[in-house]
Formats: sequence, structure tokens, C-alpha cells
Amino acid sequence: MSSEPNIKAMLPILVFVVLYLGLGIVVEYGMGIAMGFYEVPVIGVFLVALMVACLQNRKLDFNSKVSVMAKGIGNPNIVMMLLIFLCAGAFVGIVGRSSAESVAYFFLSVFPPEYAVVVLFIVAALVSLAMGTSVGTITLIAPIAIAVSGATGFSVPLSVGAVVGGAMFGDNLSFISDTTIAACQGQGCRMKDKFLENVWFAIPAALISLVIFSLMSVPSYSGGSVVCEYDLLLMVPYILVFVASVAGLNVFLALLMGMVSGAIIMLGTGGADAIGLMGSIGRGMSGMFETSMVAILVACIVALVIEYGGFEAVLRWIKSRFSGFRGGMCGIGFLVGIMDISTANNTVAIVMANPLAKDISESYGISPREAASILDTVSCVFQGIIPYGAQILVALSAISAAGYAYSAFDVLPNLVYPFILLICLALSIMLFPRHKRTYSE
Repeated sequence: MSSEPNIKAMLPILVFVVLYLGLGIVVEYGMGIAMGFYEVPVIGVFLVALMVACLQNRKLDFNSKVSVMAKGIGNPNIVMMLLIFLCAGAFVGIVGRSSAESVAYFFLSVFPPEYAVVVLFIVAALVSLAMGTSVGTITLIAPIAIAVSGATGFSVPLSVGAVVGGAMFGDNLSFISDTTIAACQGQGCRMKDKFLENVWFAIPAALISLVIFSLMSVPSYSGGSVVCEYDLLLMVPYILVFVASVAGLNVFLALLMGMVSGAIIMLGTGGADAIGLMGSIGRGMSGMFETSMVAILVACIVALVIEYGGFEAVLRWIKSRFSGFRGGMCGIGFLVGIMDISTANNTVAIVMANPLAKDISESYGISPREAASILDTVSCVFQGIIPYGAQILVALSAISAAGYAYSAFDVLPNLVYPFILLICLALSIMLFPRHKRTYSE
């Protein structure tokens, strides 16, 4: 990192935030286009930010800047991240997402209907944990939650809030979530270690949320239930990947097991033929294109910002306000939280925050797994509660499609889990000594 701090070197990141957030607000609220933030081409905005970075620092010629960017892209963690993104996309492409509804209806048939809201949280958590995507989970489970509300008398915002919370739980802990991949590769830790670090506060937060959802829903149960057929066979590949990952198997081998088992099940049950399966693999990998390109462009921008001394300036500012081991953890959380609020994308926020978080963790003796855990957790908390995030917008879209008129501010008070998770994380950082939460690598 440059020995000469230069806060002006942060201009490209400021340009990105202003353009992306500004255009999103104009499209979403000024023009009244639904999901407006996601109509803004994030890759294009990052490209503009990269051009700004290239125009800075006349001491370096363009070829020298290209060399700096190439080194940033060639970072082993970036390369590993891109490969895992592709494998995770192929895995989801093979198995598909039809198993989510089966999981939902299975649990709804097992538990008493007065606990349907609690069940929706559990289902969303399991589906998101298996699929690695909170947005995909909400897309699939929110319509079921709305149907459950209509049959049982529970409020729609409460049921949908339970789904959003469960989806964020699974996204935060999933081994194939792009946020997990980005945080672990950026900090240089194993996914298993980050998972074990997370469960110290994610599981208590989930249990407390279940109790709160029970208190909020059971007394208002008016009778009725939703019953549909289900088939859980397609959950087998997800379970294999999860168990293999927790057991410490290399992530590529774990995903390979999931892909092979998924292909056998899909072909054996007639869920897809060979040609259709190949097409699904291609679509799954293509679905990771934007995330991969964002990682590449951010690697280029970050490499130049570091070269110009921008991150050194920010690092000194953070260190002047957050000191010590616990202060460093709070600084990492503050950093990624601001990034997520600015970009409305938790993966982008993590990728952007990774280099600074790495320096902070090394300065204050924070282990890679702890840094990765904080990055993923805080980004998921804010992503789950910002009204212009994809998760809330997708939920509102499902509510609107069902003929209900609720706003983000109707759903926000029912987002129990993200708020409880943030409290549990803060207590974990402040109250528990480091050695009580560590284990052998």
C-alpha cells in the first residue's frame, strides 16, 4: 500500500456511489419504475468509476496503470472467487429451484397451522441455506407466504417479513452464497471456519426471532391452512454440499458432489434430459456473469486506489476512530455497512470493503474468519432492511401481484431477524473474549 495517504484517490468509489445511488433513486422514485435500482447497469457504472480512476495520478502512464490493474485481477483470492462463482452457478443450474416449494409445503404439512409464520421463517432459512440466494428464496417463498396469510388470517407484512428474515439467515450462512464466497476469499479463510464463527450469534438470533414470531402470530390465528403435494428428493444434492462443506471438504469437490448427484437425480426422475441439463448448466453459469464482472472491475479500481494511496487515507481515518481488537471489528462492520447502504448490493459491498477490512484485521489481530464473518453478517443485515434493496423490492412485488397494497414501511417493522442479528453480533463483539470463540484451523 502507498506510504502517502491521499484521500482524493477515493474519488472513483465516490463517483460509483453517487451515480448508482442517484440513478437508482431517479428511476425508482422519480420515474416510478418498479425495481428501479436494478434497472441501473451496475457494470456500466463501475466502468465509469474505473475510467475516473485511470484519469487520476498523472505520475503513472496508462500502461503502468494497466499493469497495476492486472495485478489486482490476478490476486489469487480474486481468481478463486471467480471460479467458485461459476461452479456455484452450475450447481444451482443443474438442481434447479423447484425443490423450494416442496420444502415449504412439507413443513407446512408437518407443523400445526397456527405456527405457519414460524414455519415460513424456517422454510425460508433452509431454502436460502441450500440455494445460496436470498432474492431467489424470497421470489419462491413470498407467494406461498401470501397464500398462507389469506388462509390463516395472519397479516401479509408479518408473513412476508418472516420470509425475508429467514432468507437473510440462509444467505449469511450458506456455503454457495456469493456473499460467503466473496467474504471468505477476500479475507483468506475457509468457508467452514467462517460458518462456525457465524453460528455463535446467528443461531441465537434465529431462535429469538422464532419466539418473537410465535408471540406475534399465534394469538391472531383464525383457522385454515395451505396443503399441496411435495417431493423432497431434489434436496439431496443441497444436503450433500452442506454436509461436505461443514466436514471441511474442498469447496470445489463439495460442489462437484452436488452437481453429479443433482444430474443423476434430474436424469433419473425425468426432471430433465441431457440436452436440457446442459442448457441449465450454461444458464446457471451465465447467471454469475454480472457478479463475476463486478468482482473484476472492483479489483481493478481497488488496485488503482491502493496504488494512489486512497485506502491508506481511509485506513488511518478508521484507525483514528476505532482502536483495539473490538474497535477494529466495529470498524469493519461500519465500513461494509456504509458500502451496502450506498450500493444496495451486499456482494458488491463486501468485494469493495475486502481490501480495507483485510488491513484493519491485520492491524488489530482480527482473524480472517472473524473479519469474513463480520463482513458477511453486517452486509446481510443492512441488505435485508434497506427499503430499496432487492430483497424488499422482490417481496413488495409479490405482495402487489397478489393484489395487496402494502409499502416497504409496512414490512420493515416485521423484519425481526436482521435487527436481532445485529444486536447479537454487537453483543458477541463486546461481551465475549476472543479465545472463547476460536478453534483450530
